Amino acid sequence: MKLKIAVLPGDGIGPEIMEQGVAVVKAVAEKFSHEVSFEEGICGADAIDKVGDPFPEQTYELCKNSDAVLFAAVGDLRFDNDPTAKVRPEQGLLAMRKKLGLFANIRPVQTFPGLVHKSPLKDEIVQGTDFICIRELTGGMYFGEKYQDNEKAYDTNFYSRPEIERILKVAFQYAMQRNRHLTVVDKANVLASSRLWRQVAKEMEPQYPEVKVDYMFVDNASMRMIQTPTFFDVMVTENTFGDILTDEGSCISGSMGLLPSASTGTSTPVFEPVHGSWPQAKGQNIANPVAEILSAAMLFEYFNLKEEGAMIRKAVAASLEQNVRTPEIQVEGGAHYGTREVGAWIVDFIRKA
Repeated sequence: MKLKIAVLPGDGIGPEIMEQGVAVVKAVAEKFSHEVSFEEGICGADAIDKVGDPFPEQTYELCKNSDAVLFAAVGDLRFDNDPTAKVRPEQGLLAMRKKLGLFANIRPVQTFPGLVHKSPLKDEIVQGTDFICIRELTGGMYFGEKYQDNEKAYDTNFYSRPEIERILKVAFQYAMQRNRHLTVVDKANVLASSRLWRQVAKEMEPQYPEVKVDYMFVDNASMRMIQTPTFFDVMVTENTFGDILTDEGSCISGSMGLLPSASTGTSTPVFEPVHGSWPQAKGQNIANPVAEILSAAMLFEYFNLKEEGAMIRKAVAASLEQNVRTPEIQVEGGAHYGTREVGAWIVDFIRKA
């Protein structure tokens, strides 16, 4: 297969983990005789510094004309600490999602053998956790009408029926492929937008009679994720709730550096780690590249290249089993491995497999 991949390293640790993600894609492509080409684009603070736009038109055209986007992270402390900044790195991420029509964010949440003890939760609570959060990505408060002055501010949580129907369809389809259990998360006891979500979900239920559907307020869902994460199979929710819940879910595994994600919709799909740019660690060779590498696995699987994705997952599992880990998840007394060393070990495993 021929694949053209747009590579967006972004800010902070982005370029370091992206280097390892690309190296893994190249190793898999070579092993399975695929022809993969890469072209790099700028985004985030890097793009603001260079052209004044966190998602310039040239980068958009690159993404639109590629088969897939491999993305790392955006964000910079200069902007985090300046509430008056009119242009921010994260605006580039929102623009990418909107322009590419990426309305569905798919985030797996799972534990890894040998790493359960790194979770902030008790072993017996998190053992066996394996669910998917599906977050609506282009609607809600992040994109609704906004206003701010010195005395008042508001954000509008707008959703239309078609927006809700299309993300629920994705969620039902994932539930059908898994354990046929779907949890719709909302705040229907308070928010009108959530009541429409619940109404549409109930109307769609009969189309998927094999799926068990339950409904949960977001505050209850956030508690259940901590108390009994194994309860969930597929969870679907709106943009703002999804942003918060998926970050909460990523901590269950023991490190945000372990979990990938995919954003899909009407145009080129984007594959990225769930974590941010961690600017404090930039250039220190300590960032965990596993989430970026597993994002590459999701990329291959998106194109139905299941064996290729499985190879990457096998290599990652072997690295964890052999304690080839970055410092935040390394066992006590284990050898030191940095970003580059973990990536090189996984590439070597793939080549020798």
